[in-house]
Amino acid sequence: MPPYDLASRLVVGVASSALFDLRESDAVFREQGQEAYRAYQEAHVDHTLRPGVAFAFIRRLLSLNDLGEPDDPLVEVIILSRNDPDTGLRVMRSIQAHELPISRAVFLQGRSPYAFVAALDMSLFLSANGDDVREAVAAGLPAGQVLGSSYADDLADRELRIAFDFDGVLADDAAEQVYQSGGLEEFRAHEARHAATPHDPGPLRDFLAGVNRIQRREEERRATDPGHPSRVHVSIVTARAAPAHERAVRSLQQWGLRVNGAFFLGGIEKGAVLKVLGPHIFFDDQVTHLESAARTTPCVHIPFGKINETAPGD
Repeated sequence: MPPYDLASRLVVGVASSALFDLRESDAVFREQGQEAYRAYQEAHVDHTLRPGVAFAFIRRLLSLNDLGEPDDPLVEVIILSRNDPDTGLRVMRSIQAHELPISRAVFLQGRSPYAFVAALDMSLFLSANGDDVREAVAAGLPAGQVLGSSYADDLADRELRIAFDFDGVLADDAAEQVYQSGGLEEFRAHEARHAATPHDPGPLRDFLAGVNRIQRREEERRATDPGHPSRVHVSIVTARAAPAHERAVRSLQQWGLRVNGAFFLGGIEKGAVLKVLGPHIFFDDQVTHLESAARTTPCVHIPFGKINETAPGD
């Protein structure tokens, strides 16, 4: 049998802490230690874990595999977990109970799993463990920490909505550094002067490229089936405004990428806009932008760039 090729797929790694609500079992680990945790998980191995922050996003992403062939999925989700194989049994049984088509997993008995992100061709790794995520991003890997609580998913709506901040997420943080050092007017002037020059890529540029490949597959399906619905909608939600908006749009164009919607908010608080937009996941590099949004929206902090080096948590 030939090896299973990951290179042509959209591969996402997800820690059990991002996929499921592990607050109860984590409290046992923190308060009573490893052996008590192992005993607790064994006693509850058939108790299905409740959905966590990234559950709706992952489930909807996997549902897009119906655009491909059964033995050649477009999306591959792999569990990357600090659990050991024994305590990981509850995770795998919960995956089965929720009917998620996830069959591949890595369990590392307390070790950080981020080193396997590149080996497994992942364009995104999600975890609730902030230390793991920061180490991954520092190593140049596309990782984010989930924030907030589980999301009440409406299965009557099959659309997957993904929202990104731009600077420090899709693009690097060079423009953010200009803003931090020179202020708003210098930032606007700098971006206007460099409007035709694309930004260098940020941590999730390649993840968006993978999502765009699936969107192109949807377009191919609609060419033969005009009634086929568009099930993936991608937006950027950014504090940029005119004239700095143009460089963001031009960067996407020159990268060969696209989004369906753009919100150039010019400092308007993002939470209220996201509540209406209703993304199943929103990525931003600054926790201060996520504090209100995480109350109603599944959010991911990307701890990338100078602002996260000099002021962790900002």
